Amino acid sequence: MTLNELRYVVALARERHFGRAADACFVSQPTLSVAVKKLEDELGVSLFERGTGEVTITDIGAAVVARAQRVLEEADGVLAVARSGRDPLVGPLRLGAIYTVGPYLLPRLVPALTRAAPSMPLIIEEDFTTVLAERLKRAQLDLIVISLPFDEPGIQTLPLYDEDFVVLLPGGHPWARRPAIEPADLAGERVLLLGPGHCFRDQVLAVCPQCANGGAEGPDGLGRGLQGSSLETIRCMVASNVGITVLPMSAAREDRLGGQIVCARPFTGAAPSRRVALAWRKSFPRVGAVEAVAAAVRGAELGDGIALAPADTHHSVGRSS
Repeated sequence: MTLNELRYVVALARERHFGRAADACFVSQPTLSVAVKKLEDELGVSLFERGTGEVTITDIGAAVVARAQRVLEEADGVLAVARSGRDPLVGPLRLGAIYTVGPYLLPRLVPALTRAAPSMPLIIEEDFTTVLAERLKRAQLDLIVISLPFDEPGIQTLPLYDEDFVVLLPGGHPWARRPAIEPADLAGERVLLLGPGHCFRDQVLAVCPQCANGGAEGPDGLGRGLQGSSLETIRCMVASNVGITVLPMSAAREDRLGGQIVCARPFTGAAPSRRVALAWRKSFPRVGAVEAVAAAVRGAELGDGIALAPADTHHSVGRSS
């Protein structure tokens, strides 16, 4: 039994296809197939059922793959410990970020981190929280930037900053003359939302549950439930007078349209907000890398409406037992 064989069965369990699994492991399909069969023969059990065009994992195969994943994580940990013993800020760092944070935080984080840790290039991925969490647990990512709450076994979090939500309006909207917007008033408007799977969508619906139906239907004949795939797509629809939306402050300040095409207005009273945090496996040995990323975020110019998380909410960056 070799680590490569374990990597192959884990990849095959994930991809459910010999060709895709081989591509993911950067080997030929015959090489992967022979290695998987060799491991099955050594263990004396069938890990997979082979079908036409698809592979199904057996019950015992699922148990073996789960254990194999842990073995691979420990093996990677041995290498990481050795590297961190030399310098935790040397070597690539695999960083994930949710879609509604990455485009606005990373342009400020990357320059600061490049100055602080020039020998630690970032390999960056953007995805939904659920996908990033799974990749983090599988040790396919080292560190992720997410929005709280985020509670996963074996994962440690460090709050970074809080940012208010604001209402984004077309420049000619009647509300543009208001100094602030009542949350309850959103129910009477067509509010453009991100699609399901985005945690920010859920946070907006917590402010205005009625927005789930898209708000009021106007005389233009457009349906209520209009959605966008990204905050930037939604911003462009707002600029086109399709509706209004709610943005986190970091996105609202990045007006790429220019002029008075859109305008942002705060909410009345205590503004709804979100807390952005780092998350990493408790077993991740490069504590210095986590500290460097956190310091780079806190040292960045985050702007109005965005405040560093209070000191008493900061979890220890060191390992937890």
